[in-house]
Amino acid sequence: MLRGAGREGENNPRGGSVPELDSGATAWILTSAALVLLMTPGLALFYGGMTRSKSVLNMMMMSFGAIGLVSLLWVFYGYSIAFGEDVGGITGDLSAAGLRGMLESGTEGGIPDLLFAGFQLMFAVITVALISGAIADRARFGPWLLFAGLWATLVYFPVAHWVWGGGWIFELGVLDFAGGTAVHINAGAAALALALVLGRRVGWPKDSFKPHNLPMVLLGAGLLWFGWFGFNAGSALAANGTAAIAFINTQVATAAAVLGWLLVEKIRDGKPTTLGAASGAIAGLVAITPACAFLEPLGAIALGVIAGVVCALAVGLKYRLKYDDSLDVVAVHMIGGIIGSLLIGFLAMEVLAGEGNDGLLYGGGVTLLGKQALGSAAVLVYSFVVAYLIGFVIDKTIGFRASAEAEVDGIDNAEHAESAYEFSSTGGGGGAFAAAGIGTSAAPKTEPTEPVSEKVAG
Repeated sequence: MLRGAGREGENNPRGGSVPELDSGATAWILTSAALVLLMTPGLALFYGGMTRSKSVLNMMMMSFGAIGLVSLLWVFYGYSIAFGEDVGGITGDLSAAGLRGMLESGTEGGIPDLLFAGFQLMFAVITVALISGAIADRARFGPWLLFAGLWATLVYFPVAHWVWGGGWIFELGVLDFAGGTAVHINAGAAALALALVLGRRVGWPKDSFKPHNLPMVLLGAGLLWFGWFGFNAGSALAANGTAAIAFINTQVATAAAVLGWLLVEKIRDGKPTTLGAASGAIAGLVAITPACAFLEPLGAIALGVIAGVVCALAVGLKYRLKYDDSLDVVAVHMIGGIIGSLLIGFLAMEVLAGEGNDGLLYGGGVTLLGKQALGSAAVLVYSFVVAYLIGFVIDKTIGFRASAEAEVDGIDNAEHAESAYEFSSTGGGGGAFAAAGIGTSAAPKTEPTEPVSEKVAG
């Protein structure tokens, strides 16, 4: 079995089994797995706040649906495809389907094999959920789940094997510490494909599609930022120096990206915005993900600034190219993932990234940059093509997009028979409030003891 990072001073090692359990590493990876899981509800809040109030539940349900569906697929066969014995550099075999044999297996690198499987499960969940932001306001929930299952099976699981499980990208020497290619370029390319398949929202781009709840957006961004330390530092698979450099680089790159995005807004629009701050944070987190263990902190800051500026500018591409990426998944995740992956070729340090992996600015040649470009392009093209085909077939058979009427009236009610916000003060109710007559039609009426005019005059 191959693992995505490794012990201190190593990158993507083929470790021999270590029979002793490292309780510190095990505790850290258990914590990191929980942090990464928290990122998906955080994403639901982030995406949900950016949509209109009449489609917030549908948006959030896509993330929660991904948790349920991908978790089961991962156990059935996903883990085995991603991290089973290599078959031709393309996929793992099915020897670990159902996680068979892992209950009795020992440890590798000091953590149980089953824990590694659980940690990687959380990556699979959020990668699928990321795609949903591109199709906000107009996607039916059932077809979304069908797409999510097929895309995870045909794209995410094999690509995870290419990058981390001993596949051809791994063997090529492409560096991706925590998911620039496997997660962000992968999801961003699929998001672009689905945005093209489903087409533009009714009224886009002329109508206003402003976020309905910016505090929710900021809360979601904060939870994502918090959980991302498990995503990046946890990928060291140990509580060691590699985790420490990944941790500090994640923080400073994200902080720099926030400022970079806000600077673009100030120069371009005259005002920095809360939505810009949240989006800049996510752009920085995305870009540092593949590079977090390979850069010194000053390099991470430079990467963050570049990601914040470029991703802020990239948002405008959808208006120029006329594709309706509702929540800017392409600009933030695909572009941000490309930035992070390519800048490894410029900013990586051999002492961190391994022998022969100095970036161009640290005296290395263009070999590493070429590898990073090839790996990024391969994942982008493969994910885009397969996602487009899956989405197209679903749309032409059972229908992927909601009707125009459902979209205008509110997809929450059409798909889930629910509304996120109920402002009515009449109707049936129960519990203590109803018993007290508070907020219901049963509230007692009190007649004034003196004329209103006298009360006002007095």
